[in-house]
Amino acid sequence: MHAESPARDEGADGHADAVNKNQVLQALGERVRQLRAQRGITRRTLAITAEVSERHLANLEYGTGNVSILVLHQIAQALHCSMAELLGDVTTSSAEWLLIRELLEGRKEDELRRVRLAAGEILGTAPTGDLHRHTRIALIGLRGAGKSTLAKMLADDMGVPFIELNHEIETLAGCSVREIYDLYGVSGYRRYERRALEEAVQIYADVVIATPGGIVSDPATFNELLSHCTTVWVQAQPDEHMSRVIAQGDTRPMAANPEAMDDLRRILEGRREFYAKADHVLDTSGRTLEQSFAQLKALVAT
Repeated sequence: MHAESPARDEGADGHADAVNKNQVLQALGERVRQLRAQRGITRRTLAITAEVSERHLANLEYGTGNVSILVLHQIAQALHCSMAELLGDVTTSSAEWLLIRELLEGRKEDELRRVRLAAGEILGTAPTGDLHRHTRIALIGLRGAGKSTLAKMLADDMGVPFIELNHEIETLAGCSVREIYDLYGVSGYRRYERRALEEAVQIYADVVIATPGGIVSDPATFNELLSHCTTVWVQAQPDEHMSRVIAQGDTRPMAANPEAMDDLRRILEGRREFYAKADHVLDTSGRTLEQSFAQLKALVAT
């Protein structure tokens, strides 16, 4: 038998390296798409915020283009996450992190939920630690599901204050939500969102809150919400979300982006697991406002 030549070995190794490299780039691209969807950011908006070309970002997301550390840093900042989170491994910073990760590896969702709640008990952030949690009702979900209308109706029916959290954010910042994004970016908006929620929890023991659709994008803020409020995921089919937004007189989503419906579906899919952490789910699809409100009252009464 004749030994294979070094040139052939090098070619085989080179092919393996190319396959491995492609898998790495594809995994990175998928991670960027997931983070973008969770935060409700279109590719165009992320490209502008990160100051990279939309074509470059598209290549990154589809795993067809290499990317520099500097560009990854810019994208991580625009997504308001660490480089480690962007790369998909935040659990290598200490021995304890590694041991915890090993314990949780491969666990099912219901097991992970029990661990999260048990950790909350230890750290003092568990839902059972707030005696007023059941009298603070927060509606979560994508824009167009009917959160604000239903939250206002529920507050009036219960005789408690109603809060539109975006209005509180604007009051804190002294400018509109759009101006917050323009001036401070996504990370600035998330900081104001967290402060507005914390103040609402501190001030009100009885309240109904309509939250922004992206409140689930920041784990710290979402944990705060889950710990101190009874949450209801108000959901609807994507086409109903869009039609309701347009019915409110806002045609910008369709006018500015012909792929708005696809973006909406991706955002919903990216946030679905987070919305599903709510205490209750209210599906308003195909229901009248009166039917949805009756169901909401029944849910929060349980």
